[in-house]
Amino acid sequence: MMSSATSTAKADSFDEFYTEVKEIEKRDSVLTPKQQLDRLLRPGSTYFNLNPFEVLQVEPEATIDEIKKKYRRLSILVHPDKNMEDLERAQQAFEIVNRAWKTLENDDTRKKCLDICEEAKERTDHMIEQKRKKQKKDNRSTEGIPEDDPIKYKHAIYVMTMKLFADMERKRQHLEVRDMEERKRKREAEIEQEEQKSFEKEWAKNFEESRQNRVDSWKTFQSGGGKEKKKKKIQGFKPPKPKPESR
Repeated sequence: MMSSATSTAKADSFDEFYTEVKEIEKRDSVLTPKQQLDRLLRPGSTYFNLNPFEVLQVEPEATIDEIKKKYRRLSILVHPDKNMEDLERAQQAFEIVNRAWKTLENDDTRKKCLDICEEAKERTDHMIEQKRKKQKKDNRSTEGIPEDDPIKYKHAIYVMTMKLFADMERKRQHLEVRDMEERKRKREAEIEQEEQKSFEKEWAKNFEESRQNRVDSWKTFQSGGGKEKKKKKIQGFKPPKPKPESR
């Protein structure tokens, strides 16, 4: 069994290590304008930038004031006016930063993002627990698991967080497509209904305009055409004239 002194030493060692990691992150969080552009527009950035905390390089537990300060600092670094030599990429990065800030500025959307981060941690912890149980079942509990390393544990949470944000985005896109298809279906039904009404209106108009003609035609038919038909005289049978006999 691990002694209390050993446990305390390990805890102190971890605290020192974690503090060092945080200092490194703090030091690298600003970088240069070019480095920030490269970071925000790196391959796979569409996937990474779904997480507004990742975009602004702040921890989920950061206060709104801390997030705002980081947003202002970062928006200055990537602002197109500060990157005239790389204007197009700067504009893209600036929009990404602004979108992340608007997401975290709003209480409701920030709450959703925090829920995702919390769920990612819970899922990671559950995954680790399942690994430990499997090792115990296989009599390999003394070997430990990769996530015992704080860096790998943090990376596992990071990966899970990215996955959940991606799942949320796919769900949003699915709902958007479904909503678009529903609006399209309703519009097509409305157009069909409008065309049917237009057809019925035109038919009624033509029917009314031709009604008097039909009435007049019927009256004319009833009256026998307005003129008496002349009866043909029956003529009697006339035999052919005899031809003179020739000798």
